Amino acid sequence: MPQIKVGVQLKPQHTGYADYAQAWVRADELGVDSLWNWDHFFPLSGDSDGPHFEGWTTAAAIGPQTKRATVGSLVLCMSYRNPAHLSQMAKTLDHALGGRFILGLGAGWFERDYQEYGYEFGTAGDRLRNLERGIEIIKGRWAKDPPLPTNGKSVPILIGGGGEKVTLRIVAQHADLWNGFGPPERFAAKNRILDEWCAKVGRDPAAIERTVMVGDDDLDTLDRYLDAGATHVLYGLGAPFDFAPIERLVAWRDSKGSR
Repeated sequence: MPQIKVGVQLKPQHTGYADYAQAWVRADELGVDSLWNWDHFFPLSGDSDGPHFEGWTTAAAIGPQTKRATVGSLVLCMSYRNPAHLSQMAKTLDHALGGRFILGLGAGWFERDYQEYGYEFGTAGDRLRNLERGIEIIKGRWAKDPPLPTNGKSVPILIGGGGEKVTLRIVAQHADLWNGFGPPERFAAKNRILDEWCAKVGRDPAAIERTVMVGDDDLDTLDRYLDAGATHVLYGLGAPFDFAPIERLVAWRDSKGSR
């Protein structure tokens, strides 16, 4: 059975840069398997005009200060990222991290990011088409642009989202990891639909790592997510950074070993 992993999404909002960078280093020292930020330009909670740091820059600046965990964004918005350019950026950061980068991608949803920074929001269908087209371009560039990623093939791609008709089909075709949300019953249902899409497109469902975002209310019932098919549990942590939940996650993971 797959090894259980845990990760933390460190929210780049309502904090100073030094404290934010130290939070990444501390989480890595605690032994999490993955570290994430997000790709937005404004806070998603609290004061909507409060301090906020950009996702790609923080991953590139702080990620190499860590030593153990994989690093990525949950998730980069394909609607305002040029895919060919992003392919080079991802490879470069992967080399800087010694092969620890995961390219997290999504269709985008936070309209304020688009409106205030001059990007076309469009429809959900437009954004999903941008996502799929962007992934195809990225993979095409990786296949021919030197240098190759550190593993000689490609940087792992995570796709976030639970749309059953389009998003999970794109996941089945292109992703190495999928990120979904709870509660466990909802995650289990989406997980089954992803398996069905894998069968339709001829993909081994075991090739896609299943990750799930959890909150404080889930920390006493994490085993339910394992039963629902998750193997990588992620927790969102914001400032002020209290690492007690992360310590609980790591202890829970270590108590499980491999299932």
